Amino acid sequence: FFLLVLVFGSGLCGSVVGGLIVYTRMGGVVSPGGAPPAPTATPLAASAETLTIQTINIDTAITQAVEKVGPAVVTVVGKLPDQMSFFGTVSGGTASGSGVIFSDQGYILTNNHVINGVESIQVVLANGAELPAQVVGSDQFSDLAVLKVSGDLPAVAQLGNSDVLKPGESVIAIGSPLGDFKNTVTTGVISATGRSLDSGNGYLLENLLQTDAAINPGNSGGPLVNLAGQVVGINTLILRDSSSSSTVVEGLGFSVPANTVKVIAEQLIANGKVARPNMGIRYQTIDTAIARRYNLPVDWGVYIISIDPGSAAEKAGLEVGDIITQVGDFALSDSQPYLNALFHYVPGDTVVLKVARGSQILELTLTFTS
Repeated sequence: FFLLVLVFGSGLCGSVVGGLIVYTRMGGVVSPGGAPPAPTATPLAASAETLTIQTINIDTAITQAVEKVGPAVVTVVGKLPDQMSFFGTVSGGTASGSGVIFSDQGYILTNNHVINGVESIQVVLANGAELPAQVVGSDQFSDLAVLKVSGDLPAVAQLGNSDVLKPGESVIAIGSPLGDFKNTVTTGVISATGRSLDSGNGYLLENLLQTDAAINPGNSGGPLVNLAGQVVGINTLILRDSSSSSTVVEGLGFSVPANTVKVIAEQLIANGKVARPNMGIRYQTIDTAIARRYNLPVDWGVYIISIDPGSAAEKAGLEVGDIITQVGDFALSDSQPYLNALFHYVPGDTVVLKVARGSQILELTLTFTS
């Protein structure tokens, strides 16, 4: 289990916090020899009353959503491999994260980085019961994994439609921060949709939901929930500082949207993996700095180091030293890395590649394998 810093996120804002309502008392002018005018209702009082009702409604919706989803949230505890040292075997310890039961067959969603590299997994249910779990499948590219347990389930969460989410919409994060505080609830809003972040592994994590609901280490794999009590995302990472400065930031949490989760989970349950296309090459990414240093004819692409015999690349006519600059409809750039362009397709798809070979720009047709 590791955290990206990316580390693998505020309360309801404004007057909703604490339901604080401020009333202003207005006094009338007293005329000589007369009684003060009768008090009248003011728009401010009416507004305060409306705000009180709205605050109560939101608080009730949050409570009901947590009551619905909370029992389906679990703590995922992984046993790390023992390590050899000069003094003998040293226990590898444990790593923990969160997850959510999404099927009455015992399937649990979590993050790939929560279970990556562990020897065995125990799941702690909301009611305190512990169950052994097996990995059904995982996918590094989406950072998702599906586990399976057998036994009585306290609840099953429903996956919602993340495509209808709008910035400003209230959401709830539930998880086990630091592995100790199980079923911790934090609230916030959808700050933005469609975010992309560099994974640090040669590709972007795409189409993420951004939220200011507090997400902390150990929350990874837990659900992001709407006020209808539906899981609209799987909490994945938080951003603690800027990549270009020492500025520390708060309230930047990111989740994989539920509609992406559904597609990935279906493949993991059916096949244990996600079908990703393959060209059969080893490559070096070319960016503008490398292109200038070596006086290359392109600003961005992938330089082919080697080609697997009998691979899709060999059959398409690619050669060592070629630089691929476009895959199908996707020109390679800092915002469209090679793997992201590749994974827009599935095995069996046929695309046209744009390739720089010496001073020539070629177009080659390639059919992806798996």
